[in-house]
Amino acid sequence: MSLPSEAMRGTPPGILLLRALRGKDWNLRTYRYMVLLITFMAYACYHATRKPTGIVKSVLCPDPHKHATEAQGWSPFNGPEGPSRLGEIDVAFLACYSLGMYVAGHLGDTLDLRLFLTTGMMGSGIFVALFGMGFFWNVHEFWFYLSMQMVAGLFQATGWPSVVAVIGNWFGKRKRGLIMGIWNAHTSVGNISGSLLAASVLDHGWGWSFMVPGALIVFGGIVVYLFLAAYPEDVGFATIHSVGSDVMPESLVPVDDEEAPEGKCAQRQGSMCRRSIGLAEACMIPGVIPFALCLFFAKLVAYTFLYWLPFYLTQTEIGGEYLSVKAAGNISTMFDLGGIFGGILAGYLSDKLDARAITAASFMYAAIPSMLLYRCYGSVSMTINIALMALTGLLVNGPYALITTAVSADLGIHSSLRGDSRALATVTAIIDGTGSVGAALGPLLTGFISTRGWNEVFLMLTIGAFIAGILLTRLVIAEIAEKSGQNLYREQQNSGAQPLLQEQR
Repeated sequence: MSLPSEAMRGTPPGILLLRALRGKDWNLRTYRYMVLLITFMAYACYHATRKPTGIVKSVLCPDPHKHATEAQGWSPFNGPEGPSRLGEIDVAFLACYSLGMYVAGHLGDTLDLRLFLTTGMMGSGIFVALFGMGFFWNVHEFWFYLSMQMVAGLFQATGWPSVVAVIGNWFGKRKRGLIMGIWNAHTSVGNISGSLLAASVLDHGWGWSFMVPGALIVFGGIVVYLFLAAYPEDVGFATIHSVGSDVMPESLVPVDDEEAPEGKCAQRQGSMCRRSIGLAEACMIPGVIPFALCLFFAKLVAYTFLYWLPFYLTQTEIGGEYLSVKAAGNISTMFDLGGIFGGILAGYLSDKLDARAITAASFMYAAIPSMLLYRCYGSVSMTINIALMALTGLLVNGPYALITTAVSADLGIHSSLRGDSRALATVTAIIDGTGSVGAALGPLLTGFISTRGWNEVFLMLTIGAFIAGILLTRLVIAEIAEKSGQNLYREQQNSGAQPLLQEQR
């Protein structure tokens, strides 16, 4: 097979080069590891670029607990309307992100996912860096920062539908919850990396807190372009959905274009032939709407912590002291560390129980007392604060991770689609796009409510978690009924077999 022919079929240039240097190709398992690693890195970069705004909030908006000389702030965020304007910046980003998600999902099922993801990462890096350039250019116009966040949000919308679709293309349903729970740690790893990077260069000027993560995601985009095989067909394997839920041949399966059915693309043309379904058709898949609405409130809670936790830590007395901006940014990573374990635990339990809705609802209900305990007792000491913060992160991010990964991938190849895996990105976009509307609303409301007191903010968060659990009630009942029916069937089978065994004896 000639090199130009492979390139036209969408084989990444980096893989072509490595094949030529090695003189042979990898097996299926190696490609799967590579896909997991590259998509993990890619979305970690996306989340790393979302953290700087949370880290620099206390620099842009004056801290009343410090001397005026230490808290000059940055116009236009240093006035009485500072918190609300910071909330508007957040909602501008997330609103464009959520709206762009619906378009990005459809495009992701139509275009080459590798090129689509590369473009999104490059664009995100450029506009995140431009936001930081406002510091170096001495820009004090609110519209500048607002517009940079809006465009960055549109580019960021390309990320999630793309990476979930790629994983769905390479992995079947068996152990998908556990695999994606571990893989979804990229969200927390990205948040932690972004927090540490932004905080580490903050002393040199808040603009650097945006420049460094922006450069990181641009580099990640280059890696994606060179090495990400978005579809098994791109590197010579049969699609997983064409041969079984978890089975693919371990060796290359070449498909001759001349033998392809008329009017259809050969399997090898994975990136060059896409057929997707419409948004309305995707919404009719059972479970899409309930999980999308649940994610609306789950992300409202999660993103409020993402954008406002460092700011909250600087304005809350912990053990009789107030934290510096840098210390608050570093300590806030414990929420994301708990989220890593939450995603893995939720994925494992949902696989073990074969009950996605029950697992997600249970986590959301358990998050309610956890958040209340954090608000009431987090100020006692730093140790208690960190422990409760990590527990809250585990319970809040667990269902969020489960719904946006395993649930989205399950529904994207639902039986009602008759095996058409090209709905993966579209379904993921509907679910996460709806969730992102909640992600935009939470930080916006927090910007206004926090001026009246943090107790009201936590009340909003607990109500959001409760509604998220309630929205899954119908699916929870269905799963319980299904399991009761299965158990009854097993009991009937066993009781029917017992007399037969006795007769044989």
